Amino acid sequence: MNHLPLQQAASAIDQRLNEAAFQTLVHGDAKLANFCFGPEDQVAAVDFQYVGKGCGIKDVAYFISSCFAEEACEAYEDELLGHYFKVLEMDMDKYIDFQLVKQEWTELYKFAWADLYRFLDGWSAGHWKLHGYSERLTQSVLEELNHV
Repeated sequence: MNHLPLQQAASAIDQRLNEAAFQTLVHGDAKLANFCFGPEDQVAAVDFQYVGKGCGIKDVAYFISSCFAEEACEAYEDELLGHYFKVLEMDMDKYIDFQLVKQEWTELYKFAWADLYRFLDGWSAGHWKLHGYSERLTQSVLEELNHV
């Protein structure tokens, strides 16, 4: 990895995401190319890299990163997350306190981006997703973890 402070914080970022109180099944490679869209809002996921327990906001961050360039990620962040949480609330088990899920996952959104940044920095330094938006979110996580 080129980003040494991020390398040093990788375990803490992973721990924070893995210790989320609210876990779900995650795809593991939730990018646009791994989804098929049909008429009438039909969606199917393919090419699962990991199916298992995890923090669902990771798949959200990975998907957004595959659909939008830096400027759009920043400009539409509130709208995209708002839509995601609106749909999640409609489909979520009513025995789970949705507001607690939303609060936790909103706080972990930047951790999911930092996790993606960490992966890309080690796998493909210079990748187009390593842009200012992902850098700012990652830097925010590093500051929160005191790894600056």
